[in-house]
Parts: sequence; C-alpha cells; structure tokens
Amino acid sequence: MVRFGLVGCGRISGYHLEALGYHDDAQVVAVCDVIPERAKFAASKIRAATEVAWFSDYDQMLKSGGFDVVSICTPSGLHPYQGLAAANAGFHVVTEKPMGIALEPVDAMIKACRENNVQLFTVLQNRLNPTVTLLKQAIDKGRFGKLHFVQVNVFWSRPQEYYDQASWRGTLELDGGAFMNQASHYVDLVQWLAGDVAEVQALTGTLARNIEAEDTGAAILRFQNGAIGTINVTMLVHPKNLEGSITILGERGTVKIGGVALNRIERWDFEGYEDEDKLVAESGYYPTSVYGHGHTGFYRNVIDVLEGKVTDFINGAAGRKSLELILAIYQSAFTRKPVGVSDGA
Repeated sequence: MVRFGLVGCGRISGYHLEALGYHDDAQVVAVCDVIPERAKFAASKIRAATEVAWFSDYDQMLKSGGFDVVSICTPSGLHPYQGLAAANAGFHVVTEKPMGIALEPVDAMIKACRENNVQLFTVLQNRLNPTVTLLKQAIDKGRFGKLHFVQVNVFWSRPQEYYDQASWRGTLELDGGAFMNQASHYVDLVQWLAGDVAEVQALTGTLARNIEAEDTGAAILRFQNGAIGTINVTMLVHPKNLEGSITILGERGTVKIGGVALNRIERWDFEGYEDEDKLVAESGYYPTSVYGHGHTGFYRNVIDVLEGKVTDFINGAAGRKSLELILAIYQSAFTRKPVGVSDGA
C-alpha cells in the first residue's frame, strides 16, 4: 500500500483524489489546505478504512507523517517550495503542472529530491491520453518522416468569474497566465512529440480579463530538427471551451488530434498501414472536463514505480523542460525579440 498526503484541496485536487480512489494499493491518509473547512470537507469525502487526517498547516502535516508521498495541488508558485519541504522531510513528491513559475526554485526542488533519494513525479497526464499515445507511437516509428510543421491550439473559456474565485489566479507571483497555467500541458506535448525547440518568438496580451498575466498569446517555434510550429492560446472563447488540439505535418504523414482536450483524432493519414491504425476510431472519448482521464493512469504509474514494478515515469526533468520553454515565450513577448531555448537541465 502506497500512502499519500495531499496539500491543496481546491479545484484540481478532486481529480487526484478520484484517481487514487481507483487503485486498491493506494490510500490517501492526510489532506491539507489553508482553509480548514475545505481540508475537513475533502477528508470527509475520502473512503478509507480509518479516518483521514486533515490539517490547515502544511509543516504540521509533514511532521505528522504517516504517508509515503506528498501530492501538491496548490497554486503554481508554491509547488517548488512545498516540494522541497516534502523532499527534505523524506517524502516522495507528486507536483501538479507547472512545477513552478521560475527555474531557480524548481531546480532547488529537483536537487532536494535527488539528495534525499526520493522520486519527483510531474503531473503531465495528457501524455497518457489514448489519442496522444497513438500519435507518439507513430512518431517513434518514424512514420512521419521529416517533420515540417506543428500547430497547437488551446482555445478555451475562462470568464472573469473564474479568476475572481481565488485571489491567486492570474497573478504573476502564484499563477502566471494562459501559457503557464492552462496551456502548460500542450507546451509539454510540443517538445515530447516533435522534439527540442531551438528558438521562439511570441506575442502575449491581456485583452479582456482583469488579471496581471496574459489571457491570450501566440508563439512561433523553430525546432532543432528544422520544423516550424505555432502555439496559439486564448481564454476568451465565447461562450465555452472550443478546442484543445495538436496537428503534426510531415513528409509522409498528417495527423490532427482535436476535440476540446485532445480527445478525438480528426485526421490520421500515412503512406502505409500499421497495426495501430485500426485503433484510431476507438481511441476517442468524451471528457467531462479539459483535464481528461489521465490522472488515473498517472497515479498507476506512480504507484508502480514506488513498488518497483516499472522504472519509466514523468520526472522533474520533463516538467522543467516545459517550464523553460514557457519562460522563453514570456521573455520573447516582453523583449519583442527571438529567444533561444537550451536543452534543459
């Protein structure tokens, strides 16, 4: 049994708790939130053999212990500091995306996990979508040949009421904007699927929401393999989420995964036939939200790693890489100049 403590009982935590509830060899034993009523409510909703402990003080939860892993579901700017504290207390770390909003504290968390010999898992669950899995297999097999162009669209709706629900949303200190928060999964997939980015040019703007960060932006990418790409993001779609998609064009293949959140393969054309082609029609699904269903598979992987059954997982290096590209996008938008992107750490 792998035991979990969870900090941050807001919107995203429900997906973590639901996913963990699917696994008989996992148990949530403690939850924490700065709003005591929210922590107490979350604890009361968890089915467990014994009463789930709840805390409003994170340090107190760490001192209390009784778990193996800390799942961090707090505002983005807090992730690396809370992860570092968990690692120094000897616990494995699961951190929601993004790992942080600056590289220095993220690097400190990665270092702490390494020095304390604990694992660091990054929640980039869209890699586990059945549609994305098929696309990754096709790329790894070389079915596209040379990649030419990649397009990502994140056209969602986040009304002012969404940002007003919590004071940290849309702030530069704790949240970031549309690229850092809502589109971070898609920034990760761009590099995971199409390869490392060499250079980026970007424009961002706060066009309609009363927030510090951007609600809209576009980035042009040049990949190290020579391909060109774009990431187009807005939270201003009326009246509801429209599209979360990725299109890849190569010399021998064209694929578009669309729907509201990468949940439907809309185009799948290659020169030859492979076994995975017969799975295209059945890979689509209807998500209840833009988060999809990947948290369940993500936690299956976390548990299997900690039980020594598998060794591959989405680690801190993967999360750092997507953060580095997001920060390069922001730097380019600020300077109005192209910005190089390193290979990461």
